[in-house]
Amino acid sequence: MEKQHGIIIQTQVKYLPDQSDESADRFVFSYTISITNLGTVTSRLISRHWVITDAFNHVQEVRGQGVVGEQPLLRPNQSFEYTSGTALATQVGTMRGSYQMRTDDGDDFEVEIPEFVLSVPRVLH
Repeated sequence: MEKQHGIIIQTQVKYLPDQSDESADRFVFSYTISITNLGTVTSRLISRHWVITDAFNHVQEVRGQGVVGEQPLLRPNQSFEYTSGTALATQVGTMRGSYQMRTDDGDDFEVEIPEFVLSVPRVLH
């Protein structure tokens, strides 16, 4: 849990075997992100930037407006949670990134999303 401008990011990952095809090197994961504003200023999530790295060090970068089609507004002590997904060509990988946020008075700032691991169960010990 990292606190930046009062914004805390928490992550949870699940492997989705029913959507994966291990024989075709397709490993699908869902991740749930919880964004909590513990600061004193209302802020809106404007855009995202993800860096997704597989075990072969193949990097995918994803940029886009908002998250899951929304640009959530987080008042002090409010949280926003969403679930999304990604596919890797390996059983293990990592994700990290950042959210671009804007305060009510127009100040832009970036919140780092700490790196988290995507792993098929029983692969990492």
